[in-house]
Formats: sequence, C-alpha cells, structure tokens
Amino acid sequence: MEKQSSQRNQTFISTKPGLGDVVEGQALVLSSAFSARYDLDIRSGEFLRPGIAEPGVSVAGKILVVDRAKGGVASSWLLNEMVRLGTAPAALVFNHAGPVMIQAAVFAGIPLLQAFEFDITKKVAQGSLVRLDPTNRTLTIEQSV
Repeated sequence: MEKQSSQRNQTFISTKPGLGDVVEGQALVLSSAFSARYDLDIRSGEFLRPGIAEPGVSVAGKILVVDRAKGGVASSWLLNEMVRLGTAPAALVFNHAGPVMIQAAVFAGIPLLQAFEFDITKKVAQGSLVRLDPTNRTLTIEQSV
C-alpha cells in the first residue's frame, strides 16, 4: 500500500493532455469511484452517498482528486448547473476520468487532469493546497497538511 506524500512543492506529471486553465485550491481526495450525477447534491455540492466523504463536505471550490469517474451523460448538465450555482469543484483530477467525464468537464468549463503512472489519490494528502496546470500536464502540491 502506498503512503500519502507529505512533501511540499512536489510536482506530478500526467501521461495525457489536460483541459482548462491553471487553478489552485484545496484538495478533496476520494479513493473510491465518483459519479457527479448520483454522488452530489447539486445545490450544496455536498456528497449524497454515505461513506464517500465526511458528512457535510462540499466539493464547491475544491480540487477534487478521485480514483475514477463513473456514471453517464447526465454528468454534463449536472456539473454545468453546479458551475452556475457556484457549487462546482474548481477542478477535477482522476486516475481515470473516462470519456463521459471529460465531456462533462469541457461542457461545464471545469479544468481536468487525468492519467498518472501511479495512484494520484495516494500522493495527495487530504486538504493540501495544490496547483493544477492542465496545459503542462502538472499537479503540484504547494502546501501539504
């Protein structure tokens, strides 16, 4: 089992091109699969499925670091509406996003980075300040907790 890194200014490089603008924010790390449609409350950004995160935790403004995406095309309208309501994550980082989640991120205008040579959820500590640069394929831990 990999240990989470506590290093500062550590940069991880994705094996695939990313989408969107540079963004910085607090990491919200999930080790399980994630469905935007079925796991999120659109109005609050809080998780609906018990056990996916601590009760009351919201994705709003966070950089969501997740193992993999699941779900269907409803993710596109849901994330787009969350952007409109101000409850969307600032960015999405996946081990594997899948084409439907990539389409959803593009439609909603949410930066996305995916595909690392290791499990990214084991490298980023919960609550760390991270910087996502999709153009350069990098995720940098600016400050670890």
